[in-house]
Formats: sequence, C-alpha cells, structure tokens
Amino acid sequence: MSSDVELVEVTRGGRVECVHRGHVVVCDAAGDVVWALGDPSAVIYPRSSCKMVQALPLLESGAAAAMGLRQDQLALTTASHIAADYHTDRVNAWLGDLGLTDDDLRCGPQMPRETEARDALIRAGGTPCQAHNVCSGKHAGFLTLTKHLKAGPEYNDISHPLQVAIKQTFEEVTGEDSPGYGIDGCSAPNHATTVHGLARAMAMFANAHKHSDTRSTAATTLVQAMAAFPELVNGHGRSATELMRLVGNGAALKDGADGMYIAILPQLGYGVAIKITDGADRGADAAIAMVLDKLGVLPDSPAAREWTRPQIRNRRNIHCGDIRPAAALS
Repeated sequence: MSSDVELVEVTRGGRVECVHRGHVVVCDAAGDVVWALGDPSAVIYPRSSCKMVQALPLLESGAAAAMGLRQDQLALTTASHIAADYHTDRVNAWLGDLGLTDDDLRCGPQMPRETEARDALIRAGGTPCQAHNVCSGKHAGFLTLTKHLKAGPEYNDISHPLQVAIKQTFEEVTGEDSPGYGIDGCSAPNHATTVHGLARAMAMFANAHKHSDTRSTAATTLVQAMAAFPELVNGHGRSATELMRLVGNGAALKDGADGMYIAILPQLGYGVAIKITDGADRGADAAIAMVLDKLGVLPDSPAAREWTRPQIRNRRNIHCGDIRPAAALS
C-alpha cells in the first residue's frame, strides 16, 4: 500500500509524534468515485466493516421473514459488539428461538469487551463463551439462514451454501470479482476487494431506499435497523455507535479490524470506505470522524469534536497531545 497518504497526525508537546496513513474513497449512487485520498484500487480485506453485505442473503432468501426476525436482531447481524448484557441476552434468546445453543456457533469464545460484563464474569469464576464473541450476532444470522437452507452445521466452510451465497452477493454489490479470501477473527471467510469496491457497495446501501427490488428492500431494512439500534451495532461509548447518534438522518457506520471503517449516508447518497494502513483503531476512529466532518454531516458540537479533534490525556488527566487531520484531510 505504498500509495497511501497521511490522514491522521498525533502530536505531543507541539510536535507530530506519529502519523496514520491510509486510503479514503467516497462513492455516489452510480458507484463512481466523487472523492478519494490514496489509492482507490488498493486491495483490502473489509473485515467486519462489511457485515451488512454478509447479512443480505439472510433477508433476500426470505429466512429473516420466515423466522420473524425483529429490527434489533437484524442490527445484531451487522454488529461487532462489546458483549454487554444487552448484546448477549439477545444473542442467547435468538439461539433458543432456533432450538440451538452456544455450541452451535462457530465464532469461538472471547472475553467480553465491556468492562462490567468482563468483571462480572471473572467474579463469578466463569469462562467466556461464543455468545461473548464480538461477531456472535452475525453468526446467529448465519445459523438462521443455515437452518432455513437445511444445510450442514459447518457454515464457515467456504463451500457451504451460506458462504457461496455470501460470496456471490459480495461480488455483485462491490462490482468486482474478489481476488481471494482470508479467514477472519470469527473464523468466517472474508473476501478481498478494493477500497473503491467496498465504497461502491456502501453507496448501494445508501441509495437502496430509492428502489423497491428485493436487494434494495433488504439493504434498506438493514440500514434502518442499524440506525434504529446503534448501541447494538457497537456499544455505548464506542465510535460507530456514538458517531451514528451524532450524524443521524438514517446514517449507518461500521468499523472493522485492522483499520477498516465504512459509512452509509442516505442523506447524501454516498458510501464511504476507509483503510488505515497500520491497522490502528485510533487512526480509523479519527479518520472516519474527520471524513464525516469534511462531508458536512457532523454537527458543530463539543460531542462531535471529541471524535474529530480528540485530545490525548495521560493517567493524571493532563492534556498532553492531540489527534488531528493531516494536510490531506484538513
């Protein structure tokens, strides 16, 4: 990714201490690039930023309707949650509705990211289960479609009917043949595409409400679920949740591991994709906020500036540095 550009600067004592480089692409309804930094053709793994694409077959197949999935459950299919009770209680209830248990998930156990849930688990002498995994909502959706298809239990296998449907959908909405796939942290295949392809897919979601075909209806339903339940998509205090609340207007945001971030902006008809080359969450959180600010969709408020111009404070709460846009984003 040698053609990446400086996006975010981190300062201390008035000097730039480090820089986060990356790529930004903003696409319109036609899938054309309206603004870009870095290289739109850079090939990336979207990681968890494309969960709404992975959830499309669940709705398009009729499985979501047949199961009577609620809006909050659909939001969870797109989630990288923090395993707070308001996440795991829903996942476990969903598994019960399917007649399944934690053992049927294939995402692997993970310690809760929410401090309260983690500490409660430790105090109880418990061990993390698969429902605590950040991707357990997506996997509950996978199990729902697997049951609907009457397919085998190893739904993460690349040849499984679920994964075949996801790959086909992924290539259709990105407008590109994927050059390959990697295995994500939750053990599911994650297909590669370009930053432009990912932004093109997000622009489809941003403009889906203007159409009534099956895919557009499914995409609109997912975006509306994310916007209605931002706390389920990420968690209170987390970037995707708080930035969705600030942007409003039906916008949906989603982070992904190793520096990925997307935005779906129905009010502009734009899809946004960001890749931070060094994979730092700090860089990705700042870059998406700065891009949203540059696009004019964030309010001019102290709450917004906490994301677009975050301060670095030490353990004595002394303001010792700042995170700010590099020249390309300023």
